[in-house]
Amino acid sequence: MTPQVSIIMGSVSDLPVMEKAAATLNDFCIPFEMTALSAHRTPNEVEQFAKTAKDRGIRVIIAAAGMAAHLPGVIASMTTLPVIGVPVNSSLDGVDALLAIVQMPPGIPVATVGINGAMNAAILAAQILSVGDQELQSRLAAYKEALKTKIVEANKELASVKYRFKTN
Repeated sequence: MTPQVSIIMGSVSDLPVMEKAAATLNDFCIPFEMTALSAHRTPNEVEQFAKTAKDRGIRVIIAAAGMAAHLPGVIASMTTLPVIGVPVNSSLDGVDALLAIVQMPPGIPVATVGINGAMNAAILAAQILSVGDQELQSRLAAYKEALKTKIVEANKELASVKYRFKTN
């Protein structure tokens, strides 16, 4: 199996967050790889990764980073592949990472999800890949339909909750 998505994290300490991306990609049957690379501690390896990802069959990169959060931007500067940044809450409630990832200079876009939003990063990656894949589009449509069903069921449960002054 050739990976289509690469999940990159600055440290294995980001794994508890990024496991949600891995599980989501797995649920959508999308082959992926997971690697720890640091923009600051392993810059040469980051450059090698970014410059060879497309030739290895990678079509979307999900890059997580906390604190200084340079990894997604550094990777985006070296590839034409779409990069999705996941800011990790490692300090300052993750706001520092969010701002570092979202504030990229012109010409170096990084799609950015919410703090610790690895699951949304994987769904966005699936949506990007689905542009040319009808089967994946169908899986995404079924997933979104299941989200609707979940809310309908939740409202049925809420309807049975009784309070003296509750009107619905």
